[in-house]
Amino acid sequence: MKVTFVRLPDHEWGHVLIERDDHVVYRMGGGPITAAIPHDLVHFTVEDALRIEDGIWGAIAGGVVFQSMKHVSGRRPPHAAERSAQLIRANRDRLQRAELIGGFVEAAAHAKDSELTTLHQQWFATRPDSPDIPSIELAVSALRRAEADWRALPIGGELTVHWPATRRLPPTPTPRRSDANRGRRARR
Repeated sequence: MKVTFVRLPDHEWGHVLIERDDHVVYRMGGGPITAAIPHDLVHFTVEDALRIEDGIWGAIAGGVVFQSMKHVSGRRPPHAAERSAQLIRANRDRLQRAELIGGFVEAAAHAKDSELTTLHQQWFATRPDSPDIPSIELAVSALRRAEADWRALPIGGELTVHWPATRRLPPTPTPRRSDANRGRRARR
């Protein structure tokens, strides 16, 4: 999946262009642009560094279309909206975990390296599935590089990154109409 972040003038509303592997293109709205790295690029960088398949970007690669995404071009698969809603429902906890990890790595990238263990204990006190410290250190380094790349990007410049096709949410099975109808007939 090809993802393009556009560096607009500060305080303009940003967006990301996403071309999935099925050639469907979406424009995802972001927040106001500043010299700070965009939130969606934080998530891309962190999820890529940690090889997270079931985060925000793995979800998009797997067919999720978030409310902030608008269709630009390409033929959407049949029942895309229903499948997207099913994927979100089935993976809500994993998506929230990815948000937590992205926020944590962003905070850790701006903290002193000596504070990493304490921060990790605070953020993940109730989560047994937290990434380990060496993995976090790799993600922090990747995020710091991405921040430097973003700051160096001129106004009007683009930063294009690629999400691997193998890192995506697996599809959820959709109930066939005949299966649903059978259940209704049996209840009558």
